[in-house]
Amino acid sequence: MNTERLKEVLTQARHETGKVIIGQHDVIERALIAIFTGNHALIEGVPGVAKTLLVRTLAHVLGSDFARIQFTPDLMPADITGTNVFNLQRNEFSLIKGPIFTSFLLADEINRAPAKTQSALLQAMQERCVTIDRDTHTLPANFTVFATQNPIEYEGTYPLPEAQKDRFMLKIVMQSPARDEELTLAQRTMTKESPETLLASGVVKPVIQAEDITLLREQMGLIVMRDELTAYLVDIVRATRTHESILVGAGPRATQSLIMAARAFAAMSGRDFVTPDDIKTMAQPVLEHRLILRPEFEIEGLSVPEVIQQILQQIAVPR
Repeated sequence: MNTERLKEVLTQARHETGKVIIGQHDVIERALIAIFTGNHALIEGVPGVAKTLLVRTLAHVLGSDFARIQFTPDLMPADITGTNVFNLQRNEFSLIKGPIFTSFLLADEINRAPAKTQSALLQAMQERCVTIDRDTHTLPANFTVFATQNPIEYEGTYPLPEAQKDRFMLKIVMQSPARDEELTLAQRTMTKESPETLLASGVVKPVIQAEDITLLREQMGLIVMRDELTAYLVDIVRATRTHESILVGAGPRATQSLIMAARAFAAMSGRDFVTPDDIKTMAQPVLEHRLILRPEFEIEGLSVPEVIQQILQQIAVPR
């Protein structure tokens, strides 16, 4: 099988999702990149920019199950994973599965819950299985976590630990829509073309079944990446560990994520080979949430995206 089927599905999925999610083209692309590389994504945006609707729509378009967990300070790990409950009729314990047993899981406002609860996702995100009372249960092959956090509400939040942030392949930033996009949304409100109505009415069609995702993921390995581009990518990630303004740089998992993201972005662009621009485009969403700046540089107003651009300018691009 060649990559033509993969390109076709990505194009169709982007088109069907775009019927519901107005604008946000980069966001849709990056969400699809996370799904088709078998990874997870951290979505950041102010309330009301359709973070939840995005994931629901993607689940529908890709023929997969969807579940949502609202993270709150009193949420317990068992509320996520499930628990064993004693059945008096059968005189035995039976498992009541939690919402984690799904394909696409939306962890809404993940930084509202304490670290103990957040850690309930760690094993699931890394190994696609969950341990309940010493018994390990396998999750669906397409298990993907989309975790959301609001950037403006810091009171009552618990910052994600570095180990958990590193398990997210991408950080997807959802901006407020442009004026013409918001105007379109306003005109569609309370009509048959409103985003929620389109999703519920069957206008948005599934493009594949859930079992096809695994087969299509294998086609990502057929996207050609020259050795000099791999070396260029590795040099970018390694530069984050020695840059004067960075306290904590990106680890080897970031290198793997950037390779997969660059290949997927090439496929989204209709190509079967990676270019330096693919690597540059995906560098920020892959690296941004993994880097911690030194306090003195933060005080001066330097941001992580600016540092990433500095590194990209310093590393020589292969011809």
